[in-house]
Amino acid sequence: MLRALLALTLSALTAVALAAPQVRVVGLFAGAAVVNIDGQRRLLKVGQSSPEGVQLVSADSRKAVLRIGGVERTFELSREYSDGYAAPQQQSLSIARGVGGHYWVAGSINGQSVQFLVDTGATAVAMNEAQAQRLGLDFRVNGQAMMVNTASGVAKAWRMKLDRVKVGGLEVLGVDAIMMEGGSPADVLLGMSYLNRVGWREDQGMLILESKH
Repeated sequence: MLRALLALTLSALTAVALAAPQVRVVGLFAGAAVVNIDGQRRLLKVGQSSPEGVQLVSADSRKAVLRIGGVERTFELSREYSDGYAAPQQQSLSIARGVGGHYWVAGSINGQSVQFLVDTGATAVAMNEAQAQRLGLDFRVNGQAMMVNTASGVAKAWRMKLDRVKVGGLEVLGVDAIMMEGGSPADVLLGMSYLNRVGWREDQGMLILESKH
């Protein structure tokens, strides 16, 4: 009888383990998280549960606590829980739409911190000369002089390659950039020379970046 009960218990535990959803946190915010559950992306606020029964207990910019099958587990960005262990997955980042419908995201250029404005209309990463100087980019020596058309007319600029551009866990090497004379653009633009090197799409007010295999 004891052996039969033990076998039944082990069978039930195995069934529960097999039924556990695969969960990946791909976006973190204060009081909310974007959670990938068995391939379905869910935006959960604290206290909300997904149709799969995953509940968001708490969240901030560093981690989220989820209740799965009655058990609370802590997740960092782009980590997956499955069958009792966490493992790195494809790098992914979700960016919430901000003021004016724009997407803002913190990142770095050559290891220097930058606040980017995502601009799918810009062919390259772009910045003004003061921003380039702050980042230590010697564009007048290492860049190629050129003229570009702007909303204010034709302006002098320099094109050069950045060693590396990183947003979240998504780092791209050898990224084309344009440094413009004067004060435009006012923000550092994360343009297509970076975005085309990663997967990106818009979904329900979120901009989602994913590493390419």
